[in-house]
Amino acid sequence: MSIDFYWRLPTHGCHNSLRTSGYERGDWSPLQPGNIAPGLDRDGAVDGFTYIDHLGAIARAAESVGFQGGLIPSFPNTDDPWVISSLLARETSSFRFMIAFQPGFGNPVHIARMAASLQRATGGRLLFNIITGGGGPAQLWWGDSFAHDDRYGRTSEFLDIFRGVWESSDFSYDGRFYQLRKGGLPALFRREEFPEIWFSGSSDAALQTAARHADYYLSWLEPFDQLGDKFARVKERTAALGGEQKCAVRVDLVARPTEEEAWADIRAGFENVGEETRQRWRGQATDSVGAARQAALRPSDARRYDELIVAPNLWGGFNLLRGGPALGIVGSYEQCAAQLDDLIARGADAFILAGTPHLEEAYRVGEEVLPLLGRQVSALQAAAE
Repeated sequence: MSIDFYWRLPTHGCHNSLRTSGYERGDWSPLQPGNIAPGLDRDGAVDGFTYIDHLGAIARAAESVGFQGGLIPSFPNTDDPWVISSLLARETSSFRFMIAFQPGFGNPVHIARMAASLQRATGGRLLFNIITGGGGPAQLWWGDSFAHDDRYGRTSEFLDIFRGVWESSDFSYDGRFYQLRKGGLPALFRREEFPEIWFSGSSDAALQTAARHADYYLSWLEPFDQLGDKFARVKERTAALGGEQKCAVRVDLVARPTEEEAWADIRAGFENVGEETRQRWRGQATDSVGAARQAALRPSDARRYDELIVAPNLWGGFNLLRGGPALGIVGSYEQCAAQLDDLIARGADAFILAGTPHLEEAYRVGEEVLPLLGRQVSALQAAAE
């Protein structure tokens, strides 16, 4: 069985280390000595190395060590992933661009035309991480006030039309959120490969939509038994509709030559967290089931890094050190590979991995961890059965 691996591109800047709190890379912090993209030359002038140059270096690094492509996030504090994909297409040759996209923020016919155009320009290197939003203030930032289940209903209709106009020159649709008459892409565009759909969400509404539309169901890392159960439910629902579903995991790694070195980085980063970050960590209003499942993994008043150890080599405080999911993998190269093997045995068909800083860790994970995969797969699969 072939397992796909993607890397994450930090379109909101990046830290020099998990031990630091500033975004020293990618121009999201004030320009000062030690910054990268842009940085300062020996005379104190801007060196001309831009944030897109840095993202290009990360994409090329990931491509060179075997990652199929990269997730390009989309948040209020990021550059737009469509623009980033276009800029990086000339920086790489086979690297695939996974655009994070909320369907409610675009017309499905227009987005289909954009996607087909990007497929033509890049030789079919586009795929989507479809997200439907976590509600609360973050959702209202986009001007979107739809309720949780309504957002998933809208997403489902959007994807119906997106595929319909890609596959037909005469497609009509009557839905609650969208109506279309005799829509369709030109024949030249319809010849392009339809993009893979990776779908995120943990609620029943999300799982139902994923079963209908997704090539891959994507989840943040959760305790392995819990995650395996979720994967089984997604695959069961898809099979009931006559389809076949693959599952993927989005997870950060701290992989070092020894376990002690890995936990030392975690401890140093945790001890550098300020009270303002802790307050944000305690959570904002959201109706995201996935975010609630992450929050349940850790105590909100933890004062020692080891209070957030969820299981051997699993730590629940990553969102204190950088934005994103809470749970990640910490350990030696061999231990990290074993954890990924365990996830494969429980139903994972693909991964979106990340590490801080993204450039150096792409090399580290690609060269030191991924080659170790598969050594325990037979034993783990037998145990799972």
